[in-house]
Amino acid sequence: MIAEIRGRGVGLVTWARPQAHASERADGAEGAEVRAVAVAESARGRGVGRALLAAAEAELHGAGVRRAWLVTTNDNLTALALYQKAGWRITTLRAGAIDEARQALKPSLPESGQHGIPLRDELELTKDL
Repeated sequence: MIAEIRGRGVGLVTWARPQAHASERADGAEGAEVRAVAVAESARGRGVGRALLAAAEAELHGAGVRRAWLVTTNDNLTALALYQKAGWRITTLRAGAIDEARQALKPSLPESGQHGIPLRDELELTKDL
């Protein structure tokens, strides 16, 4: 989905549902992963991110999805605030996941993220729809 203000794209949200044979999560709930939420800097603080999340949740719920999840990093404080205010809950901490990815897969991952915070961990958030 794309958010527009006066005909100009200012945000987007994307998601993916696992294939039918893999649609059961470890906790037994059929779900979907919210893959990206992005809002243009000029449109932040105007409810665009919250509206995109709500619209995605409504679409997923209408498609029979019972639970959604997303993954972010420990430095993404703005996103973490948005998600939690929208009712998402931190359910998993993968401590050192970024450190491991940096060593094994992608050495170009930065050592520091937003606000100069060391980029180390992944956090998974979920929401029952």
